[in-house]
Amino acid sequence: MTTHTLPASANANTISAIAALIGDPARANILSALMGGKALTATELAYCAFISPQTASGHLAKLVDGGLVTAEKQGRHRYHKLASASVAEAFESLSGLAATGSTRHRTTGPKDAAMRQARTCYDHMAGRLAVAITDALSSRQLIIVEDRSGWITDEGKSFLAGIGLDLDPKEKSSRPLCRTCLDWSERRMHLGGRLGASLLQRSIECNWVRPGKDSRTLSITPKGETEFRGLFGIPAEALGLEP
Repeated sequence: MTTHTLPASANANTISAIAALIGDPARANILSALMGGKALTATELAYCAFISPQTASGHLAKLVDGGLVTAEKQGRHRYHKLASASVAEAFESLSGLAATGSTRHRTTGPKDAAMRQARTCYDHMAGRLAVAITDALSSRQLIIVEDRSGWITDEGKSFLAGIGLDLDPKEKSSRPLCRTCLDWSERRMHLGGRLGASLLQRSIECNWVRPGKDSRTLSITPKGETEFRGLFGIPAEALGLEP
């Protein structure tokens, strides 16, 4: 009996190639480090991935060739960052799958609690705080979210302008204004798109959150606790406070 094997589609081959790139532990660690939104050198990424700089350069070349990472030379150094927000969202979703996997394959550590509370997800916020902000804006109908996309209401535009958010792109952008991203720790949606990025930028400018030096964690400042509760109506528990 003759067995016929259907050829793999081009899309399936591409998915397989991307999965193979991410599937290497060292490259996964490199991508995780770049989820902080900062451009990093091969030496810095080698430290994050627990490998030598020479090995990191080899992995980075593959990630650049695969379209997951971009590199830009400044002076004597080459700085690497994620190629797009889509790459960050895909990696965040994979992190969610990893969090629900077998305990034998999960990693935990002292930074987990802080990462779950508030962290960067490429250029926007993630974690308990980000989900609470999304819920607050949605419950007050300042934004309307359906599936993975959303839009800002007229009341929402007034509110966001009032806290200093400029959502008009400085140049033509194909990036959605309001969309959601699955949060791997909360298993719910937080805001991405230009709105999510602007919220993070404004929160840092106003000293509501403070980025960690060597990780993706965001520390909520005393001023932030006051403003997130007063402006957004974020409950105390979402800020890591006693109710």
